[in-house]
Amino acid sequence: MSKLNLTPNFGREADAFYAELIAAQAGLDDEAAADWLARLTLILCNHIGDREVLREAFALAHERHD
Repeated sequence: MSKLNLTPNFGREADAFYAELIAAQAGLDDEAAADWLARLTLILCNHIGDREVLREAFALAHERHD
């Protein structure tokens, strides 16, 4: 049974969140943006702390959505 929540969870704030995510990377070159995303990923993985959920997320991130 999946423990990963795939239900949209931002409500009416989804567009605002996306804008904040993009703004947080403003002014960073590609390498700095990749480093920033890696640090953010590790911070959020630590916050989640559930390896089963994280493994599900890793697998989902590998899937292609064409």
